Amino acid sequence: MVEFLDYAPIAATAFAIPQFLPQLMKLRRTDDTAGVSWMWATLTSLNNAAWAGYFALSRFWTALAPSLSATLLAGALAMMLALRGRARLRPALLIFAWAALLATALGVAGRAGLGTLLTAGFVLQITPPIWTAYRTKYPTGISPGTWLLIFGELASWAIYGIHKSDPRLTVLGFTGVAASILMLGRIRRTHVMRR
Repeated sequence: MVEFLDYAPIAATAFAIPQFLPQLMKLRRTDDTAGVSWMWATLTSLNNAAWAGYFALSRFWTALAPSLSATLLAGALAMMLALRGRARLRPALLIFAWAALLATALGVAGRAGLGTLLTAGFVLQITPPIWTAYRTKYPTGISPGTWLLIFGELASWAIYGIHKSDPRLTVLGFTGVAASILMLGRIRRTHVMRR
């Protein structure tokens, strides 16, 4: 059983690599940004780039693929949203400050400091999409496919974190699972309300 759990990052990879594709395709097809957060896409890209550094320093080589994929695809989503007028100065300044804080944590406390800050910062990353979705009357722009894939990826990280006794990955995983359930519930409620 233990050997089987070593492959959880492969499952996370299978969910993570395509996870932003449903959102990107929906936005391209419909041009509907209702309920989709630019700050979330930007923070997701930034944080996954930092997670790639954490994984490289931890020698979790199989974990690099999903974090790099999320970095690129969330970055593409952030660009698409920015081109549609969703970027704002104040969130951009907060994101810049967050990037500086991540660099400082790595410089001062190394891998453990970076991982701890990223785990705590996941709440910062996941709050904007939930806030935006719940404050938007009809968040029709949100792709349920993306949030199902996020659920699968973060559930895999929770399992892997428990297996490797890595509290950072465990907390990250369970926080992501909870956020995904909240988002999928909001999407479902929107569909029911619009019938």
